Amino acid sequence: MRKRFALVGAAIAALVLSLLTVVPAQAAAGFTVSNGRLLDANGNDFVMRGVNHAHTWYVDRTTQSLKDIKALGANTVRVVLSSGDRWTRNDAADVTNVINQCKTNKLICVLEVHDTTGYQEQSGAVSLARAVDYWISVQSAMAGQEKYAILNIGNEPWGNTGYAGWTQATKDAITRLRTAGFQHTLMVDAPNWGQDWAFTMRDNAASVFAADPQKNTVFSIHMYGVFDTAAEINDYLNRFVTAKLPIVVGEFGHDHSDGNPDEDTIFATTQQLGLGYLAWSWSGNGGGVEYLDLAVGFNAANLSSWGQRAFNGANGIKATSREASVYGGGGNPTDTTPPSAPGTPSASGVTSTGATLSWTASTDNVGVSGYDVVRISGTAETAAGSSATTTATITGLSANTTYTFAVYARDAAGNRSARSGTVNVTTQSGGGGPAGCAITYKVTSQWQGGFQGDVKIANTGTAAVNGWTLRWAWANGQTVSQSWGATTTQSGSTLSATNVSYTGNIPVNGSVNFGFIGSWNGTNPAPTAFTLNGASCTAVQESRR
Repeated sequence: MRKRFALVGAAIAALVLSLLTVVPAQAAAGFTVSNGRLLDANGNDFVMRGVNHAHTWYVDRTTQSLKDIKALGANTVRVVLSSGDRWTRNDAADVTNVINQCKTNKLICVLEVHDTTGYQEQSGAVSLARAVDYWISVQSAMAGQEKYAILNIGNEPWGNTGYAGWTQATKDAITRLRTAGFQHTLMVDAPNWGQDWAFTMRDNAASVFAADPQKNTVFSIHMYGVFDTAAEINDYLNRFVTAKLPIVVGEFGHDHSDGNPDEDTIFATTQQLGLGYLAWSWSGNGGGVEYLDLAVGFNAANLSSWGQRAFNGANGIKATSREASVYGGGGNPTDTTPPSAPGTPSASGVTSTGATLSWTASTDNVGVSGYDVVRISGTAETAAGSSATTTATITGLSANTTYTFAVYARDAAGNRSARSGTVNVTTQSGGGGPAGCAITYKVTSQWQGGFQGDVKIANTGTAAVNGWTLRWAWANGQTVSQSWGATTTQSGSTLSATNVSYTGNIPVNGSVNFGFIGSWNGTNPAPTAFTLNGASCTAVQESRR
């Protein structure tokens, strides 16, 4: 899974940490995360469209490279830095210079420490804790730049050995950076050489996000040979979107020694979901992956086939990039063309309290950024939900009631489409549960005041379950703040979890899982009784591990 890099001028230097006074927390606002979306300092949605540049190995190429990258339409550049453990250290003065050049070219800087690449598998790789030491040593260069720079703690910070340690190490790194006074949006790379094939980042992202007291962390997946099918790409990215956890494709290519990535799906799905991407890499690759150069020999006039695809192809940088509004851009003020109307929605997974709606995608001259679902009663419309994809799960409905729904599409400039056709949905009567069900509830991790839970719903009956709502009552005032695999609502001590699109069907002898982040005070006992679509289920309780 590993990626090889050109180690030009890679004399290994001793790391000298300066004893700097910790910079206090900055009052100035920068990038933030809200409802799973990355917002710039003006509160506008920001979608990264850019490339990676290997600054630490090609310091003398950076000035022209950033000009060229901007001229080709990018709004973001991810810049390779070194802590000095494996390559020549980029000191605070150099970091300041890089940020200033990003600002001159109206680019957002994503700054990453590369020395962590393949930790515990690649010789010489250092820990995330060591990367944090570096960030603290150059904090004077980062302070006050929260509007323009995002701090990517460490590149691909685990190989394929010991990667289970990623979760706690990442939480610890976030905590230390916040304690040191960093106010920036943080970005964290996945383990397994960035490709997360064991799903360590995917399955622990919610608890990592919760560990950031500012709730201002973005996750970065690197897509190479592991992501060689549309199904794998769509499933991975949609799970984060459904859980309202921010995700970007921080690196990807059109080919690789470990397999052939499906780059067309990466471009299409990130555009559909409104997610950022950063292609690897501008120029200077070696060690057998020279084909990943976007510009041959750092020459912007000589783009490779990969460069042409990334910059000028369908859903590529030129067609979809929007300059950050802190530079006067953001959205597309000249775009006055609304998207086409979405297809008429269809309903599935209908229960007594909810349903999943699906529709054919809208089209737009620039790109669709999302969809709004409305409930119609006569001539009145009320908001029923929103989605970045072509499906939405609607909850909170009454049993044995008919509702009418429709969908609008919107683009990044705020243009709204005509309304789709309508669909009537009649909810089921209450109490329509399966003949048999078993619920396995377990606390997978717990900390002071908080915990992460996992729930398995097993269909032990004789008929498939098509859409479900699971309910239980907490015994000690526990509450849920985030969930994935289900949409949760709470009324007093009663928690209701309704399926999302990909968890709605449970075949006979099959099962689905969903997870959540909760809070507790005093004790945290497991619930003892569960109902699925109104029918009682067997409780299979597991103690915390």
